[in-house]
Amino acid sequence: MGASAGLALLTMSGCTTTAKWPVSDHFDGSSFHNPTGPEMPGFWAGMKWAVAYFRSAPWPGSVENHPDLRLNPGPGQDQAAITFVNHATVLIQLPNLTILTDPMWSERAGPVSWLAVKRVRKPGIPFEELPKIDLVLVSHNHYDHLDLDTLKRLNAKFRPRFLVPLGNKALLESEGIGRVEELDWWDQVTLGPDSRIILTPAQHFSSRGLFDHNRSLWGSYLILHYGRSIYFAGDTAYSSHFLEIRRRFGAVDLALLPIGADEPRAFMMLAHMNPADAVQAHVDLGAQYSVPIHFGTFHLGIEPIDQPLIDLNAALAGRGLSQEQFGALGEGRTHVFTFSRPRQIPAQAAPAIAAPPLFTH
Repeated sequence: MGASAGLALLTMSGCTTTAKWPVSDHFDGSSFHNPTGPEMPGFWAGMKWAVAYFRSAPWPGSVENHPDLRLNPGPGQDQAAITFVNHATVLIQLPNLTILTDPMWSERAGPVSWLAVKRVRKPGIPFEELPKIDLVLVSHNHYDHLDLDTLKRLNAKFRPRFLVPLGNKALLESEGIGRVEELDWWDQVTLGPDSRIILTPAQHFSSRGLFDHNRSLWGSYLILHYGRSIYFAGDTAYSSHFLEIRRRFGAVDLALLPIGADEPRAFMMLAHMNPADAVQAHVDLGAQYSVPIHFGTFHLGIEPIDQPLIDLNAALAGRGLSQEQFGALGEGRTHVFTFSRPRQIPAQAAPAIAAPPLFTH
């Protein structure tokens, strides 16, 4: 959930327009919904969240990063270099392919400055130090995940391809951003002979204003590259979609899973995982490694800033798992993961969307 998630009922920004997509288990012809779980609570539940939020313990005004940037690692075919920028922004470097997830370099997340959440940590990578970006993955339209100012800067500097869920392409194009491709759940984009990206489900919702609730889709992404699989969960509650992804495409090598903005639970559980949920998602996906995201940057829930990592370590201990298997990187920390499992080609594939090659081998 974005900065507008709990505040979605209060925001006044412009809406996106629903196109005419086929009716499905998650689109009724007018709006999108979650087939695996209930929708977000209504207005009064949102008001209760707001009261709890403003009564919660304050976060620090700022927190220093301790980066260890290694932005030219040259990963091999059995490796992935992961740099946690912060929140849901992660730099993924694979052989011949560099990806950014939900890029967010702005100081505030929200429709206007007075109705926006200010970051307490700077991005772990200064924007000027980013390597060439080939591909940008956007999970949904909340302000802390779809930041137009950052997307415009990336478009101007790198001209990458942008992948977005249904209903978000027009918003990016209205800001002069080109090379945008719009996907439904289980659609895929082929990048090369051994590389494709699949938009997979998530349990969440969308809105950027008062009148566009669930008029655009949300999702997660599975990156299949040279027989290796990287999963970016985006923003999601726990549901059966993790098991379904594994059923269709096999166990993943590495998962990026959200753990924060999870309290008060009665409100957040319909859109956000807590650390115990994230550990269960790690197990459901059969991930060799997982990295936590979506914590410690924007004050969106009522939990203390350090609580998600404390709770994650407790949940791992309770399941007999180690921090090596599911451990935080810290802002600006680059880690090269080496995968020991045999490479796999998934037996089941989604219908391909024709696209020009992103890179050459």
